[in-house]
Amino acid sequence: MKNKLKNKKNKLPKGANILEGSRAVALTIANIGPDVISAYPITPQTHIVEDLAKFKADGIANYEYVRAESEFAAASILVGASATGVRTYSATSSQGVLLMTEVIYNIAGLRLPVVLTIANRGISSPITIWNDHQDAMAIRDAGWIMFFAENHQEAVAQHILAYKIAEKLKIPAVVNIDGFILTHSYEPVIIPNKTQIKKYLPSYKPEKGTYLNPKEPMTMGSFARPAYYQEIRESLQNDLNNSTTLIEKEFKNLQKILGKDIASKDKSALMEYYGKSNAKTLIIAMGSMVGTIKDVVDENRNEVAVLKLKVYRPFPAKELIKVLKKAKKIIVLEKAISLGSMGPLANEIKSILQNKSNAKVYSVISGLGGRDITKDKINMIININSQETNKAIFIK
Repeated sequence: MKNKLKNKKNKLPKGANILEGSRAVALTIANIGPDVISAYPITPQTHIVEDLAKFKADGIANYEYVRAESEFAAASILVGASATGVRTYSATSSQGVLLMTEVIYNIAGLRLPVVLTIANRGISSPITIWNDHQDAMAIRDAGWIMFFAENHQEAVAQHILAYKIAEKLKIPAVVNIDGFILTHSYEPVIIPNKTQIKKYLPSYKPEKGTYLNPKEPMTMGSFARPAYYQEIRESLQNDLNNSTTLIEKEFKNLQKILGKDIASKDKSALMEYYGKSNAKTLIIAMGSMVGTIKDVVDENRNEVAVLKLKVYRPFPAKELIKVLKKAKKIIVLEKAISLGSMGPLANEIKSILQNKSNAKVYSVISGLGGRDITKDKINMIININSQETNKAIFIK
């Protein structure tokens, strides 16, 4: 992670405190003010939900905290709560994501604005408790908006933005934060208070007829015959694809209301380009490893740049093409593998660049199961010059 302390005396930014990533997320969620939280503990997500439970037990939060017997149950509890028109939240990791998957698909299909945090962790088997992005990739087709955070401050801003977008579009959203690397590390971070957040994100008041109410009966998740099912899925697809415009608009509003120290100084909510525009090699990556890549960019300014993808779903194809079509060598560095193919992000980058670029696009896999992605490893990756661009290259 790239150090965000900016002044020469190494003082904290105004209003910042040194916080564990999980604590920063928990404080942000508490200040956002969900009505119902339900979760089941799993490493490395546990500190988030422990903190939220303690806030409730100590009487400093007034949400309903429902202890579930599994991740499947936790997600199901949120379906019932969200369907009645209240704000909800949960967090999970790894096998917990997989156990939730059936309900995760239902949440999107029901158009419920649930917000979820995934403290990203590798998938079994073999068992690992350390970070990679295979859990997030397992639900990439479920119909959720998907954010990836580089650091604590970005995670804070993305959770606030996630609620705004989810509640406006009736599409659920997930914020991915790297397990242990972010959840258990300490960084300077500014947590906006309840009053600040409410200026941007008022209390949730869904429109009549969009939630269950005994006085105004309605049907949600009804049986769909072949004559209707495809159109319903197409509607979700179209709304997801069109959400990039709202995400960008609301990101600007977030910066304006909460300030760029909280909401980030980036020009876009979708991605960040770091380095010279004419760099020989462009690395595309997501999550905390971008901070290390930025350090390498600082040491090799004319050789390499990095494009950080902050929103993976909806996949911002048009915006990416504008940036990538001039690149000559593209390395897609991922902490995930689509087994039997290559990196899932690399597959999509290759797809959108067909007939639009002559760049060599390499699918590079590293960091699975928590293996460190160091500066030396990134420098080695920069020098890849293989003719094999149709398969994944594993870097140990």
